[in-house]
Amino acid sequence: MLSTDTLAIADSQAWHQRLAQLILAAGGVGFPALLEKTLHELVGFDTILINTYQAQHRPLLIHDNYPPGRREQGIERYLSEAYLLDPFFKAVHDGLASGIHRLRELAPDRFESSDYYHHYYRALGLTDEVGLFARVDADVVMVVSLGFREDAPRMTRRGLQALRHVAPVLEVLLGEYWKWQGQRFQERLAEHEPVEAAFDSFGQEALTARERDIVRLLLAGHSTKSAARQLDISDGTVKVHRKHIYQRLDVSSQSQLFRLFLDHVALVSRRQAGP
Repeated sequence: MLSTDTLAIADSQAWHQRLAQLILAAGGVGFPALLEKTLHELVGFDTILINTYQAQHRPLLIHDNYPPGRREQGIERYLSEAYLLDPFFKAVHDGLASGIHRLRELAPDRFESSDYYHHYYRALGLTDEVGLFARVDADVVMVVSLGFREDAPRMTRRGLQALRHVAPVLEVLLGEYWKWQGQRFQERLAEHEPVEAAFDSFGQEALTARERDIVRLLLAGHSTKSAARQLDISDGTVKVHRKHIYQRLDVSSQSQLFRLFLDHVALVSRRQAGP
């Protein structure tokens, strides 16, 4: 049974007024901006990204608050290549479609040692990131990502709990937004060829399928132990595979492996773009 005490307090009235505005706006083009304002009043954050993910296609940006000086690192690099190693992208790829999830809960055990972290994520200056996942269509998941920097309000346990309490309502509203506005984005989403092909083809002539699986896990930030757990093999087997990978691709470190992979992503993207 609902508690009348919770609904009777002044803050509850303010929240329900804001919720009513969100409901009225859900089908309109202004909904993402209003959602940003509402979430900022609720938990405070530094950055917001709203992306849609369809199967293995490149993410499609719906809304963000990045200033011009930070767009190249925060937006363009992410959408061109970095997303392939993003824990949020992998979570969607693995079937996660709803709820509030912290990046640290989804990231591999050596995330801060990963090439994704050093070459992309660290420059964002974020100390925490929280994603609201919502399935807005049969094969489309929308993720509202809230980033927190050192000099901004931090995500508290209470704030995280508040987000989890309101998430079911926000997921429905995001679904309504996509229902009425998704057609504006759908053609662009379908045009994006899966750059996932870069992972599938990277080292294809030199590596076995299992070795390519290990490459993906290592680049994403999994330790030897974590990669072994993911693939249900022994630590020693992973080490042997890694040695073979380095030899066959003529690299001597994971950083060289990462640079080689990025070169391959760029090549695949150019081929897909055509002349």
